[in-house]
Amino acid sequence: MNKTPYRLSIIIPTLNEANNIFNLLNNLTKNSSNKNISEIIVVDGGSTDKTKKIVSNYNNIILLTSEKGRAKQMNLGAKAATGNILYFLHADSFPPQKFDELIINEVQKGNEAGCFRMQFDSSHWWLLLAGWLTKFNWRACRGGDQSQFITKTLFNIIGGFNERYIIYEDNILINELYARNQFVVINKKLKTSARLYNKHGIWKIQYHFLIIHVKKWLGASADDIYLYYKKNIY
Repeated sequence: MNKTPYRLSIIIPTLNEANNIFNLLNNLTKNSSNKNISEIIVVDGGSTDKTKKIVSNYNNIILLTSEKGRAKQMNLGAKAATGNILYFLHADSFPPQKFDELIINEVQKGNEAGCFRMQFDSSHWWLLLAGWLTKFNWRACRGGDQSQFITKTLFNIIGGFNERYIIYEDNILINELYARNQFVVINKKLKTSARLYNKHGIWKIQYHFLIIHVKKWLGASADDIYLYYKKNIY
C-alpha cells in the first residue's frame, strides 16, 4: 500500500492567454484543496500580451519561461513539479469542482492516467455531440482539451511528451497510455472553449483535424503534420 500521500502538480502551457489565465487560476483555487496541490506551474512559450504579468501577480503560482511548443513547455513543467501526480491543463479548459479529489481517487484505485469528459462552451449540436461522446473510454474520443492526469512515475517511464511534435503531442502520449491499457475517463465534465471552432468554422476545423489524424495514421512525420496545421489552421 502506498503510504505517501498523493498530491497534484498542475502544469499549464500558455501562449498569449491573457483572456483566460486569470479566470482559470481563480477556478483552480476555488475548486480544489490546498492539501492536494503541490503547486501550480504556468509555463509560458513567449507571450506578447499580458499573460506573464497576470500570472506574476500570484505569489503562489510558479511561472516558467520556455521555448514555444506545448510539448517542450509541459516537459519543462514536469521537470519542475514536486507532486507525484502531474495534471496537464490547457489555459482555456476549466476542470470540475473537486477535480483534485476525483483524480486522486482514481490513482488510489490503480488508474495511473486519464482525463475528464468534456463539454464545449457552445450550444452547436455537433459540439454538444462531440462533448457527449467523450464520456466513453474510446481512443477516438480523446484529446488534450480534456486535460490529462498521469502519475509522475508513469510519465517518466514513457519519456514525457515527444518534443518533435509541435502539435499532436497530446495524442502521442495518449496513444502510449492506451497501448498500456492505462487510461480512465472520469465521468465529470470539464468545460473547454470552442474558440478555434468559432474562429474558423466547425466543419472546416473538423475536416482539417480528420486529415491530420489520417496523415499520422499513414505515417506522416511531425514536421509534415505541423506544416499542414500551420497552412490550414494556425
